[in-house]
Amino acid sequence: MGHRLTAIATRTGDAGTTGLGDGSRRSKADARIHALGEVDELNSHIGLLLTEAMPEPLREVLLQVQHDLFDLGGELAVPGMSLLQEAQVQRLDAALKQYNAVLPPLKEFILPGGTRAASLAHVCRTVARRAERAVVALLPDAAPGQGEGMALAFPLQYLNRLSDLFFVLARTLNRAGSEASTEVYWKHERKAKPKA
Repeated sequence: MGHRLTAIATRTGDAGTTGLGDGSRRSKADARIHALGEVDELNSHIGLLLTEAMPEPLREVLLQVQHDLFDLGGELAVPGMSLLQEAQVQRLDAALKQYNAVLPPLKEFILPGGTRAASLAHVCRTVARRAERAVVALLPDAAPGQGEGMALAFPLQYLNRLSDLFFVLARTLNRAGSEASTEVYWKHERKAKPKA
């Protein structure tokens, strides 16, 4: 791996294509390359979130997610390879259960925001949803003439759980170090229904 990363500017992508792990080349506009980019962007947003102060156990969860997303990137970069496993999905389920259990139930929608850390977690949540949509586009029935017949069960489950986890972590971060929440609730007008 070290030798592969010594030449960062290879110039092989100057014509608008990029190489996959199996040696094939794809257009940089290809759906698989798009999905890879979305997962990479999500991982970068998590890196930014990790620069914020937070409880150490939560930091460990996010670091593990970064490693898992590298596995997902590897899976996307090598057609036919499976790296994400059920255990990684179950780990997200356990974190969801743990952090959600101590949060008060929501009676209204909340706006993305609050503390800077929570706001960054909301950005991660929305980018995770975008990455999920990009991976769904690789399924055979995603659109006429598209799809690659990938076995994406665990990647799709993982990304779906991950966006849910970021919602819960945003709420958790809005309470970190204080009993008072900095959540902002959606204020909407409840209009009377028109009479028939």
